[in-house]
Amino acid sequence: MAPVFPVSIKGVVLVGERVVLLKNEREEWELPGGRLEAGESPPVCVVREIREELAIHVAADALLDAWLYEVLPGREVLIVTYGCRYDGGGDVRMSDEHNAVGLFDIAEIDGLPMPEGYRRSIRDWHRRQRAS
Repeated sequence: MAPVFPVSIKGVVLVGERVVLLKNEREEWELPGGRLEAGESPPVCVVREIREELAIHVAADALLDAWLYEVLPGREVLIVTYGCRYDGGGDVRMSDEHNAVGLFDIAEIDGLPMPEGYRRSIRDWHRRQRAS
């Protein structure tokens, strides 16, 4: 039987030149986002999750990456990341789901505890935004 993995849709949100990250219960920094619900498209999911977690509205613009992440020993989650456009409407606020929210310069992300896949997505979206 083929393995089945939970799916988590995450968004790279830049505020100016800084990326929004949230600290989870494992003391890792992560991108905002969450579980894909039944019947929901990934772009709709990431917009909804970011609104719930950060109280801002974004538009899902580009699919960036997908990979399996072992969140706990023997427990993998399929992570799908989107580059999201933030128009600056509303202030970034953290929900009760996380321990901290931060805005980080791209140069700072190498020193943060986070999955490498998030770093790849952040760098990719930052490059695309600078090129446009």
